[in-house]
Amino acid sequence: MYKKYQCRFCSHVYDEALGDPETGIPPGTKFEDLPDDWECPECGAEKSDYDLIINE
Repeated sequence: MYKKYQCRFCSHVYDEALGDPETGIPPGTKFEDLPDDWECPECGAEKSDYDLIINE
């Protein structure tokens, strides 16, 4: 089951099922497997600035 994570600053959502094709992250990439230097594509926040979305 894929998870979703939301940026604390701009509300961008990283969906593991979709990945981040614009930055070369393929669909199915787990959040914890993102490179440590991955940044929010919308505001540049760090990976540590994302929170797991528990319920939608």
